[in-house]
Amino acid sequence: MDRHIPFDGLHNFRDLGGYPTTDGHRVRPGRLYRADSLGKLSHGTPDWNRFLALGIRTVIDLRHPWEAEAGGRVPAHPSLACHHLSIEHRRYDQAAQTPDVDPGPYLAERYMEVAADGTKEIRAALELIADTDAPLVFHCASGKDRTGQVAALVLSLLGVPETVITEDFSLTELATPALLADWRTRNDGRTPNWPGFGRAPESAMRLFLSSMKTRYGSIEAYVTQALGLDAQALSDTLRTTLLEPTPTTWPDLTYRRATPADASLLVRLRDTAALRQLARGITQWQPGEKDETHFRTRMKEGEVWLAYADESVAGAWELWWDDQAAWGPRPADAGYIHRLMTTPHTAPPGTGRRMLTEAESRIAATGRLYARLDCLASNPRLRAYYESAGYRVVGEQRAKDGGLGSPYAVTLLEKGLR
Repeated sequence: MDRHIPFDGLHNFRDLGGYPTTDGHRVRPGRLYRADSLGKLSHGTPDWNRFLALGIRTVIDLRHPWEAEAGGRVPAHPSLACHHLSIEHRRYDQAAQTPDVDPGPYLAERYMEVAADGTKEIRAALELIADTDAPLVFHCASGKDRTGQVAALVLSLLGVPETVITEDFSLTELATPALLADWRTRNDGRTPNWPGFGRAPESAMRLFLSSMKTRYGSIEAYVTQALGLDAQALSDTLRTTLLEPTPTTWPDLTYRRATPADASLLVRLRDTAALRQLARGITQWQPGEKDETHFRTRMKEGEVWLAYADESVAGAWELWWDDQAAWGPRPADAGYIHRLMTTPHTAPPGTGRRMLTEAESRIAATGRLYARLDCLASNPRLRAYYESAGYRVVGEQRAKDGGLGSPYAVTLLEKGLR
């Protein structure tokens, strides 16, 4: 369920596979990767063995030459062809920025500079990606900015929607704590001056894509005008190499009650879902709001369930046996479903509805008569989703206290189970 492939020393190594296109295809898994500095790999280590097991044949290093000298390069191996393409021509120090600098506009401006300055190197990187018929990885230092730009260009040319491109960019937020810890280790335990260091707010990618449209008209026009490539031909080649039809059959879901050992997985799943919402302009959840203690408490006071498609986590939900914050004192006649979440782009279609049905069956098995849930009053799309699943609106709680110190209005929905 996690796009971040686990390594001991790499924090932002991700598979771009599975992302949907607007015409019913998806990016082929296991073919295109993005990463932080591969100079952290070493021969003979578990990380090196994990890396080689991916079958990668081409490495594109987007860093400055001085970064590669200081931070090391990917270790030599007969199977690897390595290309150094420094797309960023103007040095800037993110850690030294003042706290008043807004990360979104600041980073978007830097990305526009790179798009204008690094045309030769960006062109070469895109041509390499299009011409390689084996797994390829591109990386910079943190796998965020330069890597994020190249990922955005490739995904755009493949026909991936802008919201998904923005979502992919923001997933670096899951690696930010580790990237920050690495910086502190390299800098005698100091903390960067800029609170935005290591961050990848969705606003940065949204502003970058908007600015590219304003300046060039479209990503395709940029490729044609600034890079001197035939955008349609490049797009066709990338699509032939990197896309596959969306699957028509999916594995059945199985369910398992979560244990305290699953708490970190649940935090990761919720933070991923929150980033996806933010990329779509929905501010219902924020990353970092729920920690492991929250999920362990919910396991103790109620139930938490995980859904699996084969061996992969497809989603999760919480089941409460009372919910006074939203519903007030009630008889023990209902179960309350919370935090229904699926893994973006990898869960089988309809996973959310199937998890609802499974939760309802669990409630019914206890003899309770109703399944209840709530959603933000300002989220009519989610309300419509639950109504289509058989829930009806029965009220509104105008000042629900969700434990975050900021009451909010929610719509109350209920479904009879008999």
